[in-house]
Amino acid sequence: MTRKSLTRSSVVFILVAAGLLCPARAAESKDGVQITRLDDRLRIEINGELFSEYHFKDVSRPFLYPVIGPDGLPMTRDWPMKEANNEEHDHKHHRSLWFEHGEMNGVDFWSEEPKAGRTVHEEFTEIKSGRDEGVIRSKDKYVAPDGKMVCTDDRTIRIYNRPAERLFDYEVTVHASNGDLVFGDTKEGMMSMRLAPNKFNKGKPTGHIVNSEGVRDDATWGKRANWVDYYGPVRGKTVGVAIFDHPQNPRHPTWWHVRDYGLFGANPFGLHDFEKKPAGAGNFTVPTRKSVTFRYRFYIHPGDEKEGKVAQRYAEYAKP
Repeated sequence: MTRKSLTRSSVVFILVAAGLLCPARAAESKDGVQITRLDDRLRIEINGELFSEYHFKDVSRPFLYPVIGPDGLPMTRDWPMKEANNEEHDHKHHRSLWFEHGEMNGVDFWSEEPKAGRTVHEEFTEIKSGRDEGVIRSKDKYVAPDGKMVCTDDRTIRIYNRPAERLFDYEVTVHASNGDLVFGDTKEGMMSMRLAPNKFNKGKPTGHIVNSEGVRDDATWGKRANWVDYYGPVRGKTVGVAIFDHPQNPRHPTWWHVRDYGLFGANPFGLHDFEKKPAGAGNFTVPTRKSVTFRYRFYIHPGDEKEGKVAQRYAEYAKP
């Protein structure tokens, strides 16, 4: 075996066998955020436990699935990635956790209809594990149904090692690489999750939505806010997911496309739907060869927004 061929696990095994590393220290090798590349996805573990997988090959768009919260609790819906009992088979494009918009130069990148575009993973520029955090950097291209490239992006997902919670940042820089790029005025977008139905079932009062302005439940749809928290019971424990809108994002504070059946998204463009303004009022143009960056933080925590200290955690994010 050459030095280059030694994997981390091999090194740990050799050191233990030689008496240079005790088994307890060997177990510590699982500490931190470990990212492993497989054929069609990246497996992300935190302290030896599965957190999520980043699916990038032969899919309509890259997405994170599953998303596992504290105590191993599932946070997102299984369907359409996996059949599961007691789940609605609606909106097949709601793939766990994803970034897309419903109108980019007139092309729908939100749905998975035949007329929709695809976001194609091109390459990873960095995959880094670490004790305190793990990092995934990648490049993607947005392809229309006729094969024409609409634009490109660079993505960074940064996952932090926080044993009692789950905390990760999602940053996307979209480049107008093929001419002017117009994000169209539609509610269908953008940085989104589809939450687990055992957590948030439509019509049941067990789950609740609250935003930074104190607006609650159905009234949060289409409202502007720094953050939104969506919490409810999972397997007998109350747990919440908050999404933070970074102050540097376009049109901060953003509008929220959040529904009581589990759809949860930040959308800075849907003014016609959210505020009944004239069609096109929410259009946003990125000039040729320029770019725009969107930054969001996901905070998965025990309890409701008060127990999770969501407002305080947002303040830490907004002004680190």
